[in-house]
Amino acid sequence: MDKSDLHHALDEAHALAEALRPALHRLYRQLRRESDDPGLSPLHALLLAAILRQPGIGVAELARMEKLRGPTISGHVKAMERGGLITRAEPDPNDRRRNGLVATEKGQDIIRSMKQKRTDWLASELAKLSPDERAAIRAAVGPLAEIGQ
Repeated sequence: MDKSDLHHALDEAHALAEALRPALHRLYRQLRRESDDPGLSPLHALLLAAILRQPGIGVAELARMEKLRGPTISGHVKAMERGGLITRAEPDPNDRRRNGLVATEKGQDIIRSMKQKRTDWLASELAKLSPDERAAIRAAVGPLAEIGQ
């Protein structure tokens, strides 16, 4: 690819990003709106989902992963424990000071419900599209999943 082709590809990518970003933002906001749980803040939902993905994660590791300060996350973890969403696992036999976080059944149910609401809403919106429009979205899923990997 010569310099001219690269410049053209970057220009084209920039124009595509300008068109795609607002659509993705609107879709993301609507998905969140459809599945909001009044008893769970968006940050707690994010943290709970992270704990579900990595059962036994430590508070410090969770803070690093979510780019939050340790004291900030500690307060949220305590609130989520009080709410019965998470609990602390048995201490790590190799490091007795570390006891990771795990989602409780209640926490798992909330995240499962949120995901189901989002999937149901998105499926109903996709069903309104033409078969060709759905095929275009299906074809875009793979490349979109590659972004940021």
